[in-house]
Amino acid sequence: MFKIFYKNCCGLDVHKTWIYACIGITDADGKTEYHESRFSSFSKGLRKLAKWLQKYNCKLVCMESTGKYWIPVFNILEKTCDVTLAHPKYTKPQKGNKTDRKDAKWICDLFMCGMIKPSFIPPAAIRQLRDLVRYRSKLTNMLTGEKNRAQNCLTVSNLKLDDVFSDVFGKSSRSITEYILDHPGETFDVTPFVDGRCKAPIEEIQAAVDGSVSKEQAAKLRQCLKHIDELTAHKQKIEEEILQIAEPFSAYLDLLRTVPGCDSDKMTAITILSEIGYDMSVFPSSKNLTSWAGCCPRNDRSAKHTKSTRISRAGAWIKPLLVQISNALIRSKKHPEFSERYRRLKARRGHKKAIIAICRMLLTAIWNILSKLEPYTPDGFINDRPADKKKTMSTAEALKLLKSRGYIITDLPDGSVTT
Repeated sequence: MFKIFYKNCCGLDVHKTWIYACIGITDADGKTEYHESRFSSFSKGLRKLAKWLQKYNCKLVCMESTGKYWIPVFNILEKTCDVTLAHPKYTKPQKGNKTDRKDAKWICDLFMCGMIKPSFIPPAAIRQLRDLVRYRSKLTNMLTGEKNRAQNCLTVSNLKLDDVFSDVFGKSSRSITEYILDHPGETFDVTPFVDGRCKAPIEEIQAAVDGSVSKEQAAKLRQCLKHIDELTAHKQKIEEEILQIAEPFSAYLDLLRTVPGCDSDKMTAITILSEIGYDMSVFPSSKNLTSWAGCCPRNDRSAKHTKSTRISRAGAWIKPLLVQISNALIRSKKHPEFSERYRRLKARRGHKKAIIAICRMLLTAIWNILSKLEPYTPDGFINDRPADKKKTMSTAEALKLLKSRGYIITDLPDGSVTT
C-alpha cells in the first residue's frame, strides 16, 4: 500500500487535439474516488477544464511534457492551480494495457503517491524572454550557415577574399563582391573599394579577385547575400525586443555581468538569466543547478561498479554557452582562478572534463551571486587548499618511489642524498 501525499489532485494526458483529465479524491478512510473527463485543446476547452477543476476544488495538477502541446495548458491553469510538469520518463505507463484515459489515471496515481519529480519551469516573464533568446540563437545559426554557403561560392569561383580580409562580409569585401556580381568578367581596380584601415596590400587584394564567377554561382551568391541581409535585420529586431523585455531584470543582469566572461556582451548575461531564472530558491544548492544544467557526471552505478562517468544531455541551451565562456577564461590572464584549475585538471583528466569543471565553477558562482545578491569575487576559488595527509609520504617512501622509477640514489658526505 503506497502512502498518499495529495488527497485531491489531477492527472492530465495532453494531446494535440484532446486533453484527458482524471481527478483522484481520497477520503479519511483512504478510499480514492476518481472523476474522469475529456476536453478540447482549444482555448474554450481549456477554460472548461479550469472550471471543472474548480468544481472539485482541485488545485494540484500534474501532466507530462509532450512536445509544445503542454504550454497552452500550463499558461491557463497556472493562474488557478499549482501545475507540476513531469518528464515522460517518470510517467511511463505499463505496456499492454494502455489508453488515453488510463494514462491520465496513471499520472494521477503516480502524482498522488509522490512518485513524480517536477521539472523546473520559470515564471511567465522569464519563459517569454527565453523563447526570444532561443529564437535569436537559431537566427545566428541560420546566419552562420548562409555565410558558409556564400563563402563556398567564392571558393568555387577562386575569389580568395578570405585570404586578404579578416571579415569576408565586411564593408570592403562586400563592396568588391557586389561589383563583381554587377560586372561579370570585367577587370577592375580594387583601390576605390578598400578601406584605409585594411592591413592587406593592394597588390594582394588585386590578385585575390582574379577569379571567374559562373552564371549559376553568381545567381546563388546573390540569393545568399540577400538572405544574409534579411537575417541580420531580423536578428537586430529580435535583439531590440529582448533588451526591452529584459529591462525589468536589470538589477539581476548587473550582478551577472560581474561574472568573468559575461561582462563584455549583455546578451550573454540575458541568455543565462533566461535559462535559469533569477529565483535560486528552486535549486536548494549549487549542486542542484549544475546537475540541472548537465555539468556533472551521471549517477550510473550498480553493485559498486560505475558504468559511466559521462555528463548527461541536460542543459542543451545553456551548456554550449558555458563551454564558450570557459574556453575564453582559460586563456585569460585576468582570472587565474579558472586557468590554474583548468591546467591542474587537464593534466589528470584531459581537456573535455577540465572544461566541464570550469563550467561547474561558473554555475556555482552564478548560484551564489543570485542567492546572496552580491557581485562576483574570486575569493572562494583562490584560497589555498590544505594538504591531504593521505597523499603525503615519508622520506624513505619518497626514496623508494624514486628508485622504482629508475633514479640512482647516492649519499653525500654531509649526510644528504642526491639523484
